[in-house]
Amino acid sequence: MPVRNHGIVAPMTETPQTPFGFTSTADDVLAGVDLSGTRALVTGASSGVGTETARALAGAGASVVLGVRNADAGRRTAALISESTGNPAVSAGHLDLADLGSVRAFADAWDGPLHMLVNNAGIMALPDLTRTPQGREMQFAVNFLGHFALTLGLRDALARAGGARIVSVSSNAHLYAPVVFDDLDYRFRLYHPIGAYGESKTAAVLLAVEATRLWSGEGVLANAVHPGAIATNLQKHTGGLRTPPERRKSVKQGAATSVLAAASPLLAGVGGRYFEDCAESPVVHERPPMFGGGVAPFALDPANAERLWETALTLLP
Repeated sequence: MPVRNHGIVAPMTETPQTPFGFTSTADDVLAGVDLSGTRALVTGASSGVGTETARALAGAGASVVLGVRNADAGRRTAALISESTGNPAVSAGHLDLADLGSVRAFADAWDGPLHMLVNNAGIMALPDLTRTPQGREMQFAVNFLGHFALTLGLRDALARAGGARIVSVSSNAHLYAPVVFDDLDYRFRLYHPIGAYGESKTAAVLLAVEATRLWSGEGVLANAVHPGAIATNLQKHTGGLRTPPERRKSVKQGAATSVLAAASPLLAGVGGRYFEDCAESPVVHERPPMFGGGVAPFALDPANAERLWETALTLLP
């Protein structure tokens, strides 16, 4: 069943089981799914999991836009996706998530409905404290605030789809850090690269929780996903992937949970949840051993989600 036929539905109270798991690929998840007539936007889609997510959605028939900081690289990637899938409706647009002016311009230029918004782009573990020209800590700015502004700017396009989905790409690193509302930009705290990354990924989950609460009545649902451990450019500041080999995924496997949340009929009506390995994650009440899974209660807390949304609104120009 295509995404376009999902219609406007209230979020489910229980998440259906899926036949997919750790080793499933994006193509496995979308086998038999027809996305013709739908439109998708994938941020950070010029490499890694973003490229594979865009390719899988295009392969199922969706019209796909790559939102990328390097427009030339994005256009080359779009051409390769079109060639490999036989889908000519793949394009790229300039989007710098660290620059809220760029985000606003991109959203203002969007025309027509948007059925799938995959907030995939991210940066990880910047070794030194770095802030945007507006004074925001860079990982929080790119991984959360830029995506928040983009999502907000595309609200009308999502509502016009009559059953849209937002995918907020998070990480199991969120287990390291709740959002510290009183010091988002590290004006007082000692900066820690992974701690700041984890905080931004907690914020990504909270975005999905509050977007679902506010917009489900308009047919817009959002979920957060952890793609898994995949060797990509994301680890350029950490010396590469350090996850044990048996816990690593290929790029094709890494995109599976994103496309499940974006397009699988199995998750019709599901919102405000956190998924990993193509399944809803259990809530854990203490940080698991290294490379463990689960979702922290602070990342799904409705009060935290509402507070972050209201705080983020004050940070937009």
